[in-house]
Amino acid sequence: MHARRLAQWSWVGSFCAAALVLATACTSSGSGSPDAGQPKSSSGSVAHSEPMDLSVLEYNVEYGGNASTDKVMQSVGADVVSVLESYNRLPTIAANAGYPYYDVGLQLLSKYPILEPSGAHGLYALIEVQPGYVVALVNTHLDYVAYGPRLLAQGMSVSDVRASEDEVRGDTMRLLIPSIEHLLSEGYPVFVTGDFNEPSTLDYGADTIGTRADVDRPIRWPVSDDLLALGLHDTYRVIHPDAVADPGATWGNLDGGAGDRIDYIYAGGPVDVHASKIVGKTGGPNVDIPFDKWTSDHRAVLTTVSATPVAMPTTISLDSRMLTHGDELNVSYNAPGATASSIAVTPEGDDTAPAASNQPVSGRTGTLTIDTDTMAPGGYDIALLDDAGNQIATNQFWVRSKVATIDIKAGKSTYAVGEPITVSWNNGPANRWDWVAVYKAGASNPNKDDYLLWGYTGGHASGALPPSVSGSMTFDDGSQGKPWPLPAGHYVVHYLLTDQYTSAGRTAFTVTK
Repeated sequence: MHARRLAQWSWVGSFCAAALVLATACTSSGSGSPDAGQPKSSSGSVAHSEPMDLSVLEYNVEYGGNASTDKVMQSVGADVVSVLESYNRLPTIAANAGYPYYDVGLQLLSKYPILEPSGAHGLYALIEVQPGYVVALVNTHLDYVAYGPRLLAQGMSVSDVRASEDEVRGDTMRLLIPSIEHLLSEGYPVFVTGDFNEPSTLDYGADTIGTRADVDRPIRWPVSDDLLALGLHDTYRVIHPDAVADPGATWGNLDGGAGDRIDYIYAGGPVDVHASKIVGKTGGPNVDIPFDKWTSDHRAVLTTVSATPVAMPTTISLDSRMLTHGDELNVSYNAPGATASSIAVTPEGDDTAPAASNQPVSGRTGTLTIDTDTMAPGGYDIALLDDAGNQIATNQFWVRSKVATIDIKAGKSTYAVGEPITVSWNNGPANRWDWVAVYKAGASNPNKDDYLLWGYTGGHASGALPPSVSGSMTFDDGSQGKPWPLPAGHYVVHYLLTDQYTSAGRTAFTVTK
């Protein structure tokens, strides 16, 4: 869950990612219900290697975390950590917790390199668990607003709650589902991790009626329904199928009492689940791995599996899709069916422009580093070419200026009462969970004054889709916050950073009767 608070912000020189290798093998110990049963191996269309042990930790560290959350990750020592609310502190977390690879955009730590491959568009990583062999991982953070169990407790009908969940969280997950379906159909081991801010259908069955004040009937929750329908499996429920005996709540009851399980590790494809445990505060309910000092408002989930990796596809993979001018871009390429001859970088969407970089390569696989210090800020296409100049694989990245100031402006200087208000921005920092908020002109200091209307720069999908340096927002009767319509007066709009209160830019408008 989110609950914004005051914090400091500083620009980070680069969004580093890295080629990730997920490797693990585990034997199954436990049986699940039919809906939550063991993932099954799929034939797919790619070659498989031998099964390997892999441990995955999902952990919402709360507002960037601190030394205590870093220590938890170091002590648990999972092969891969899906970190939520890490923001731009992830490089520090990686250093403190002992992880050589990290990806700020995808919020991942790993003992192995992390690949953002061709065609992923910043939605998932391939994990190279053995040389040339990978598994796939999607890590997402669904919006926290309009929390379903709270709406139920307030008397909203189940059908209206489901409709709200579909709008706020279900639609976002369905943006990721085409990639998940494709990866599963190709035979990849697939992991879907994150803070979904929604309970599971598997936890609100007939046997759970009366176990919470707001549960008087079975309730189906859209996100879990969608993922289970894909053939993915809720790894905690694979090992702990009894939701009454093992609620496994990860938020809302760190010291006991009611709570919900909203943090998940799903798995599908050639994966066998060996164990799934709750990591949390000593003495907390269902905590399997206790820590005396626990500072996050979430518990973590640790799952161990046996995964059978698949051969890496034809791809040109980047260690980051968002860089700051002067950063180095690390590139990996794999062309099993052809011989690569060069890697060309051109301005985004402009095949006629001079190449920003053109470097020779040889063989079917390899790595190289590209400097961005001679590239103008903007978007770039990168392509792997064969001897005839044909593109074998492509990808995209963005270079932002070190000194650029965000350009934010209202669509008009004056609006009538009740007229939708548009705001657009350019040269933004492109952080997940950046947000835009409206303040009264005489009370517009984000560090002490209250905001009125607000929204995330990526809308409800801010925790799932890769952030962008440009965008727009419309404030109207569907916006978060109040009041709407804004009464006549003068207003200031701030672009605020990483779910916190530091402003990167501002603009103003007036509302008249």
